[in-house]
Amino acid sequence: MLKHLDYGISGYSSVEVNRGADECEKRFNKLSIEERLKFNKENLVNFNNIRKQSAPSHTDYVVCNKYIVVTIVVAASGFHELPSVKSRELLKIALEKLASIPSNDIKAADVLWTPQKEDDSLTEKEVLKDFPLLLPL
Repeated sequence: MLKHLDYGISGYSSVEVNRGADECEKRFNKLSIEERLKFNKENLVNFNNIRKQSAPSHTDYVVCNKYIVVTIVVAASGFHELPSVKSRELLKIALEKLASIPSNDIKAADVLWTPQKEDDSLTEKEVLKDFPLLLPL
């Protein structure tokens, strides 16, 4: 994502502090599920380095719109500040801060994107409806 910041048109970041591993795990799972529910269809899953990709169905169709949404959910020990993403420069800083978290501090991470098919995209209306927290950059 850092290599293609020019393609970013909107962004959002938030940080929550949770006490205890159980509370953190519950919140991480809740956030991941909330984001996945925004997807019309999940075509690709990589869990514990096991990739599963759904076969195309006769109901799949090609949409020639403009947008994809990438969501990164990270659970890490310690306190990590991220800037409020209001510009490409702040998006870059947020991504660099995520990348700089030591791997032994990362307890869980999900990188989600929608749509997942290479020849698919979202309309602006779909992005605004399903991802209302995104701010224009």
